Amino acid sequence: MMGDAMIEALIFDKDGTLFDFRLSWGAWTRALLAELGDSDGLLARVLGYDGARNDFAPDSPVIAMTTPEIADILLPHLPGMALDTLLARMNQLAADAPMVPAVDLPAVLGALKARGLKLGLATNDTEVPARRHLAGAGVLELFDFVVGCDSGYGGKPAPGQLLGFVAHCGLTPARVAMVGDSLHDLDAGRAAGMKAVAVLTGIATRGDLAPHADVVLANISGLAEWIDGLAAA
Repeated sequence: MMGDAMIEALIFDKDGTLFDFRLSWGAWTRALLAELGDSDGLLARVLGYDGARNDFAPDSPVIAMTTPEIADILLPHLPGMALDTLLARMNQLAADAPMVPAVDLPAVLGALKARGLKLGLATNDTEVPARRHLAGAGVLELFDFVVGCDSGYGGKPAPGQLLGFVAHCGLTPARVAMVGDSLHDLDAGRAAGMKAVAVLTGIATRGDLAPHADVVLANISGLAEWIDGLAAA
């Protein structure tokens, strides 16, 4: 039970927070580049992706931008391709991408849910792949609210998705924490009036995130201890 804990709900980013970013989205990026025929490496550079190291530049659009925003960046380098065609392939590849959980998600999220916490997901991915990824990890049923950039709430760093969670579940923003691995996540949390929790399972470093967060955790398995610390303060 929550008792007098200050946090009554958590809303998570997906990629880099629930799932290891490099291991999961490296595979998606490689598949997309192969399908688009990136023989000279131009598109990889546009995406800030180093295939040899399976790593992303800190400012890679793949890290925080919405799927339509990434498509807009790629399209000028793809003469003859329609935007709708590109978006459809990106979304299908995302849905099929092999997501690698950052922690034991059923155990960690199940324990948080057992405390009586409401759980939400706000991602700049689109909603259908997001739901498929959660289902594949065996945790979709634990979430009270799941939205993507195409769900009608906009995308991060704007707070629309987070405020949608608050409205849907009847929450008080100050008693909710946004949990994410990027400045987009933390800025969205601040804009929504929530606490901002950073995790280090994405690309950004502790130094990048700490000035924008209430706390920086190695991964989401540290959330229960952090919540208990707030309640005891």
